[in-house]
Amino acid sequence: MAAYSQDLRDRVLNGLARGEGPTRIARRLEVSRVWVHQVKARFESSGERCSHPIGGYRRSRVEGKEATLRKWIEEQPDQTLEELCARLAQHGVGIKVPALWHQLNKWGLTYKKNRARPRASTTGRAG
Repeated sequence: MAAYSQDLRDRVLNGLARGEGPTRIARRLEVSRVWVHQVKARFESSGERCSHPIGGYRRSRVEGKEATLRKWIEEQPDQTLEELCARLAQHGVGIKVPALWHQLNKWGLTYKKNRARPRASTTGRAG
């Protein structure tokens, strides 16, 4: 869902400045009364008239730990992703397995370890 336009926010704040009530502004502009109160509260607390950006880039929790993770994998290449997550948690970095896999894949570290299953082998005709 997209944010309301800046023009609409400005009309709400102008209506409030004229002394118009939030309920009347909400009816006139066809928005919720709660949103009018949110715009008002934000303007009064921080002076901001615009919306916050929606979504966007989030930094990885292990962004600065690439060298450490590479070292751990070289030292003990048979660790599972769960073990790496637990080890990172001991260092104050909470991360889940899919997020760690995504970051390792981004760095080009292919990492397939699973203690429950043996390594895959090819099925074919016996020589």
